[in-house]
Amino acid sequence: MCKECDCEENYHEDDCSCGCREWHHGHKRFGVRRFLTKDEKIKKLENYAEDLRKELTAVQERVKELKSKQK
Repeated sequence: MCKECDCEENYHEDDCSCGCREWHHGHKRFGVRRFLTKDEKIKKLENYAEDLRKELTAVQERVKELKSKQK
């Protein structure tokens, strides 16, 4: 039996085998599970979009270089 939630599954050090993992019981191995706020999600996506734009620009420049060498 799980020591934390009294579910009928066997308890192991970091998982009670009920599928809930550490954050369900508040085990401290990984800390408390925290979800991003809406503002944090927006900022993260904006940063990701900017990284993709930079990568696309670099790829386009590389394609131009290869085309110019081909001529």
